[in-house]
Amino acid sequence: MKLFKNIISASVGLLVLFSSCDSLLDVDPSDQYSVDTFWKNEEHAQAGLTGCYNALFPYGRALFMETDMITPNAIAYNEANGTDNIARGVHTTTTYLVSYLWQSAFTGIGRTNTFMDKVEPVSMKDELKNRMKGEARFLRAFYYHSLVCRFGGVPLILETPNAAAHQDLPRNTKEEVVDQILIDLTEAAKVLPDSYSGADLGRATKGAALALKARVLLYEGRWSEAAAVAKEVIDMKEYVLFNDYRHFFSASNKHNSEVIFNVEFKSPEYLTGFDHNSYTLNRPAPTKDLVDSYLMTDGKSISESSLYDPANPYENRDPRLLYSIRCVGYMYNGKVTQPGDVVTTGFGNKKYTTYEDDTTLPVIVDGKSDFNSILMRYAEVLLTYAEAQNEAVGPDQSVYDAINEVRMRPSVNMPKVQTGLNKDKMRDMIRLERRIELTMEGLYYSDILRWKTAEKVNNADVKNSAGVTVSKRSFNSERDYLWPVPNNQIVLNPNLTQNPNWK
Repeated sequence: MKLFKNIISASVGLLVLFSSCDSLLDVDPSDQYSVDTFWKNEEHAQAGLTGCYNALFPYGRALFMETDMITPNAIAYNEANGTDNIARGVHTTTTYLVSYLWQSAFTGIGRTNTFMDKVEPVSMKDELKNRMKGEARFLRAFYYHSLVCRFGGVPLILETPNAAAHQDLPRNTKEEVVDQILIDLTEAAKVLPDSYSGADLGRATKGAALALKARVLLYEGRWSEAAAVAKEVIDMKEYVLFNDYRHFFSASNKHNSEVIFNVEFKSPEYLTGFDHNSYTLNRPAPTKDLVDSYLMTDGKSISESSLYDPANPYENRDPRLLYSIRCVGYMYNGKVTQPGDVVTTGFGNKKYTTYEDDTTLPVIVDGKSDFNSILMRYAEVLLTYAEAQNEAVGPDQSVYDAINEVRMRPSVNMPKVQTGLNKDKMRDMIRLERRIELTMEGLYYSDILRWKTAEKVNNADVKNSAGVTVSKRSFNSERDYLWPVPNNQIVLNPNLTQNPNWK
């Protein structure tokens, strides 16, 4: 995606949500852009839209893999931003991650609203303008979806930020916000192209709008609609599963055939810390519960399969285990992993790492990776279809076809799901498949919340590879299915009501 860095840096003041000081816009037009000199031509519009995308950066970092550490999948090695507090049920209205999500999402919403209002009079081709507005609608829907997943209803704002008009707004209902999300995604899908090339890679596409719409409908339990929209994505024939599961998550395969939407990072301007030791070893640190959930190569669990050997517990397992997780006794970055190499749980994370098993590479300095954070990919769409269709009509052949396509990716090649399952058994299988296929991709937390299983799986001990408890999780079913509205927002706007059982 083209980066108009100079214009962006000069125009940030135009795009900040709930700006409390109009003087931020009082700049000298001779050397900087102002509200009077910006939004005049196509280049300005492109820069404004890039600002809308730039608000995705928190989702490519702290708001991406972090949430897997609030599930049975992983644990954080330190309390850096609130993930561990949330996992242990001791978070508050001032927990950093809670406030950060609220602020980041509304920053993106403010930017997209500003763009859609300001781009209208800009002189440019109608087709391009409509496409760009479709991109902004998609992004606004994405930001609002991230809010309703955590907070429920929030203020629904669809115009350029205006402190006088917006600072006292109450919360809309979740249903009202979801309705607007679906409107935005429906309209976006009408005008967005199937794909891009060159400098436009990374922009929102029709497939991205439909994939997000299917996710929203799935999360809302609107099964038939979710299945139908996911089927639209499948029928586009635009995406196929990437053959190599281990290297799907690599800088060299950023725009492979499975990617539907990602956060674009580019060296040297915009980088991540995915390759740093804190990510590859201990943040997120996979748990024994996750490792034990991987099936054997015969498709059976470790408690059912004759292939399981407690003395060699990682042999004959679903290949995605050793593709995704660093285990003691197995090669990684040119050496055999020793117990002291992965100290938090005895397991390390491999997703979003450059390092190979049998080749030694120098440790990459923190903040020097340029992986794209993949927010939506085709495997998720297939599993969305399978879950929604199973809930809507039961496990028909199309459900089997969708889940088996994921399991039988050439580099994975797990056996097909057993035939003759009823809806309940297929539900269990789909949920397990989502956990394994999408682990450490920031979706499992939303899954256990919407499935209402968090009160069970997040009220449990966290154990390391030796079965020793290293942390205890706590989840209050009367409170924790929603995060609290950040305290600083309620102080600023007393009309914001707090979520149930939060103080």
